[in-house]
Amino acid sequence: MSTVTTATPAYRSPPGLLHTILLAGSVSLFLGALLSDIAYYKTYQIQWSNFASWLIAGAELFSGLALVFALANLIRANQKAGQVLMYFVLLLATWLLGLFNAFQHAKDAWAVMPAGLVMSAIVFLLICLTAWVGLSPRVGGAR
Repeated sequence: MSTVTTATPAYRSPPGLLHTILLAGSVSLFLGALLSDIAYYKTYQIQWSNFASWLIAGAELFSGLALVFALANLIRANQKAGQVLMYFVLLLATWLLGLFNAFQHAKDAWAVMPAGLVMSAIVFLLICLTAWVGLSPRVGGAR
């Protein structure tokens, strides 16, 4: 009787510690921006809009640095397809939509709503999806 064990090998270079911290920081900062927009929508206190603007700026910095790491991982990957490419594309889309969200929040506080709230919700959901794809175990890369 023979036993056959099949396993799909993991990638040689999963996201490093700094890359993971930057990605997780982006998630929390975009969440803070969404919560600040919700607070502004409910209270009309202009300071909540200012908080959201600063949180989006920080999230853009963190996600931009994570994007550099993702590009380096994409360049080093043996196969430039699959999960590595999807993660890079999702992170790039998140960063670009976050940039448009920052431009939306750069307007006068009264002009931010409701588009700023909707964009913050979309960017937050997109960064959550990106983090899920980017931090899930990668399979099929090493031989």
